[in-house]
Amino acid sequence: MDEEITIIDNKTRNEKIVNFFINNKKLIISIISAVLIIIVSFYSFQIYKDNQRQQMSDKYNSAIIDFENTEKSKTLNLLKEIVESKDATYSPLALYFLIDNDLTNDKEEINNLFDILIDNTSLEIEIKNLIVYKKALYNSDTSSENELLEILNPLFNSQSIWKSHGLYLLAEYFYSKNEKQKAKEFFNQIVTTQNANQDIVLEAQKRLSRDLSD
Repeated sequence: MDEEITIIDNKTRNEKIVNFFINNKKLIISIISAVLIIIVSFYSFQIYKDNQRQQMSDKYNSAIIDFENTEKSKTLNLLKEIVESKDATYSPLALYFLIDNDLTNDKEEINNLFDILIDNTSLEIEIKNLIVYKKALYNSDTSSENELLEILNPLFNSQSIWKSHGLYLLAEYFYSKNEKQKAKEFFNQIVTTQNANQDIVLEAQKRLSRDLSD
């Protein structure tokens, strides 16, 4: 008797499952189709990204390998294209190479490229902070106090590992202009900053004791 009841229950359950699939056939097909589309789209996008990354790699390597034998303007334009592509790896490298090799003296153009990396490129936060610091360093010889502060504010409002570097840059900026009180304030900030680079702290302490002691 128990075996018959079990058989009947199994048949009833199987019929319910079959009926469920029959009654919801269109919905199930739609769900399966959507899942397949998502999977195919994901892998297609990954392939596209890999292809784009390979193209950026080839373009960057071509630019630096042919640098010595190519017209300066051609290399400049190629590197600018790489920066403007907003690639997380090759866009920063392209800008650094461009600056290090003095491919242009147009500071506005360089600053616009910095802003593409800082404002529009998907980068790890500390990589972006490093680029902020490099922008300030690039502009330190010609910018006003307010302009440097504006550039460095994202670092000063954070706990970035590059914060102490930014403070040191401003401290030395004021020291070079013989504004020793302002320089002293920034050197003192370095000494009390959390996560400060220890080499920077040591240099700040040396400057305070050697050149700015009361």
